[in-house]
Amino acid sequence: MKKKDILTIFKTLSETIERAETELIYETDFQLMVSVILSAQATDISVNKATKNLYDFCKTPQDFIDLGEEELKNYIKSIGLYQNKARFIIEAANDIKNRFNNKIPDNFDELTSISGVGRKTANVLLNILYDKPVIAVDTHVFRVSNRVGLSKGLSPKEVELDLAKITPKKYILEAHHLLILHGRYVCKARKPKCSECSISSLCEKNNI
Repeated sequence: MKKKDILTIFKTLSETIERAETELIYETDFQLMVSVILSAQATDISVNKATKNLYDFCKTPQDFIDLGEEELKNYIKSIGLYQNKARFIIEAANDIKNRFNNKIPDNFDELTSISGVGRKTANVLLNILYDKPVIAVDTHVFRVSNRVGLSKGLSPKEVELDLAKITPKKYILEAHHLLILHGRYVCKARKPKCSECSISSLCEKNNI
């Protein structure tokens, strides 16, 4: 895809998407980490619903440690893979408390050394908490990038690396939010709303 078309895509999305930011609801940095861990194979809506009451009193790693894995499961059992995620969250809470002095690390290697934190989660945290110019690739970003023609990557990492190379610097901080929200509300997996798409003229698979 030509550079001018890539620029037009991100410029157009930034103009049509009012709030290019996460839809996860949180107050503290660790709550954001928890929500991102929970969001794997789950919608933001379902995560926000599950954490609404939990976050009233669980704000720090110690709060989650005190709550314990079994009780945590009761709050998040509506989320897919909740048993594994509960274990990851408690282990992550202990990591953040004991290894990082209750502060979310600001670098990729340390983040991915934490239980339950993979490449996507690390990049989300780096982008939102530390304004790092990284792109987190979830199912929406992966789908939209391949469908529109921004990447031909066969894995999330390949798409991430492609996007990191081609995304205009002006839009790099909000790029994954733009692609996520476009994929969530317009370029849907099963029935993309091509007639409502602001970048349909540049899409390789328009009206698929």
